[in-house]
Amino acid sequence: MNDPGLSEKWHTLEMETVFARLLSKRSGLSSEEVKNRLLASGFNELPEKKKISPLGIFLSQFRNYLILVLFGAAIISAFTGETTNAYVILFIILFISVLGFIQEYRAERAMEALKKMVAYEARALRDGKVKKIPTRELVPGDIINIEAGD
Repeated sequence: MNDPGLSEKWHTLEMETVFARLLSKRSGLSSEEVKNRLLASGFNELPEKKKISPLGIFLSQFRNYLILVLFGAAIISAFTGETTNAYVILFIILFISVLGFIQEYRAERAMEALKKMVAYEARALRDGKVKKIPTRELVPGDIINIEAGD
């Protein structure tokens, strides 16, 4: 991003300068101005990352260097006639991969559940009054009220 506002040291500026640059004021934004800014800049939310399928999670277990080394050892064992060792190594690879899959799958589900439980709200000064709004509706120029624990 080449947004000049990102490199700006906003905390060093005078409050009136910040209001002027963000086209805001001490009483906050009006509802009409918020609508216009939402249309111009969109909602305040991060793009969702693509969900990985259970098969994708399982296959990702095989990108581990330890698994690749063990797989190489199994191939060498098979070519040298040590088929029993090759089967044992392949079993270990399968065991490690299934265990890693189960842990990662559960972690993904736990993260999704936590996201659903968290209420993303902020207190913003709108039309001269502090209002509780969804954080996705915050726009550039909003004045937010932050308290301990937020």
